[in-house]
Amino acid sequence: MAAGSGEFTDPTAEVLTDAAAAFGLLASPARLHIVWTLAQGESDVSGLAQRVGGALPATSQHLAKLKLAGLVGSRREGRRQIYYVDDQDIVAVVQLMMRQLRRAVDQSPERLLSSVGA
Repeated sequence: MAAGSGEFTDPTAEVLTDAAAAFGLLASPARLHIVWTLAQGESDVSGLAQRVGGALPATSQHLAKLKLAGLVGSRREGRRQIYYVDDQDIVAVVQLMMRQLRRAVDQSPERLLSSVGA
């Protein structure tokens, strides 16, 4: 389809800014791992910290940033704060990216490593 026709219209500056901010948050391996983990089920901060291998304070800070951006949500359950993915579309993007990268590594691990400067 030609640019600007049908469903392929250019996004607004605001949408581009919001998308860049969301991708920026997900550019952190720790935050990406948190979103990946929460996509599989709800968890409290201590369970997440244990699963992603991060310190409790760092995991809590990552969760605060993801929550502020609207990528995760939380609810109180007694004394615990339970976190969950608040945006299923973000989960779909993350899963798609992971599948693509796994496929690329399976096909040519050297090519992927050289393309990221490793």
